[in-house]
Amino acid sequence: MNSRRKFIHNSVSIAISASGASLASQSLINSKAVNQSINGINIVGPKEGYTPEIGTLVSMMNWMRNTILRPLHGMTQNDLDYLHDENSNSIGAMLMHLVATERFYQENTFENNAHFEPGKKADKLYQAASSLGDSGRKTFKGNELDYYLEKLNACREFSLQELAKYDDEWLKTVDTRFWGSPTNNYCKWFHVVEHESNHNGQIKYLKSRLHSNS
Repeated sequence: MNSRRKFIHNSVSIAISASGASLASQSLINSKAVNQSINGINIVGPKEGYTPEIGTLVSMMNWMRNTILRPLHGMTQNDLDYLHDENSNSIGAMLMHLVATERFYQENTFENNAHFEPGKKADKLYQAASSLGDSGRKTFKGNELDYYLEKLNACREFSLQELAKYDDEWLKTVDTRFWGSPTNNYCKWFHVVEHESNHNGQIKYLKSRLHSNS
């Protein structure tokens, strides 16, 4: 796993320093996709470096992330800021929403927090991304694709590093404090996958509507 992460980090760093924004974006997308293909992106099941059930969860996270990244190739700042109507969320804001959702479950399962800690600058960003709506529209605009890809990748790399520290019994651990019904860590982290699947459809719809009103 260390060599896999080193490969991703080096690929991204080289591309950003040596190329323009479009090439950097392509590297940020492809470094994940290529590396996951090498490791069997279409094989759902245990993964090296993780206990069996956590590895299976990671394989689902990898597959869904690969699906999210593919439609983003070539998107411009204007594409990412596009609002279909006054109540719409932009693609950029939804990408940050995915980052915030994953970060919430990191804090909840790794750090035992019920919510984002108030007053922290980073958490204000996550709160805007979680809320979307007016807050998301005001906060997430004017950013190139690299901005969102780097945040998605950094958040995911932290998840992968932390999940490798736990075992299948931890995954089955049930939380009765913060939820309407008993919820285990497996359900929480599967929600990260489900959430990306849900917004994948919205992102593809918005992409299909780009420039339709021009």
